[in-house]
Amino acid sequence: MSKLVVLYTKPSDPAKFSKYFRETHMPLVEKMPGLRDCTFGPTTDLEGKDGAFFWMFVGTFDSLKAIMDALGSPEGQKVVADIPNYASTAPVILHLDS
Repeated sequence: MSKLVVLYTKPSDPAKFSKYFRETHMPLVEKMPGLRDCTFGPTTDLEGKDGAFFWMFVGTFDSLKAIMDALGSPEGQKVVADIPNYASTAPVILHLDS
């Protein structure tokens, strides 16, 4: 299994970010081919305080190739194109083999 990890810094309006991500962005993400499972939400450090990142998305795919194919698909391109609609800075995007 491979995971697509997306980390977002804290936006100026966290409530607006959360609402948009849940109601608009996630329906696009859920259409990406090959997405097996995902989780997302706000993050904190281990003491419950603001951490280095505000929000995290983790999507599970069969392989790195499946991630790349999903991102290159029409559905994936819509997901990528939607990011500036709710995030003022580019997220950190990582791959993890598990």
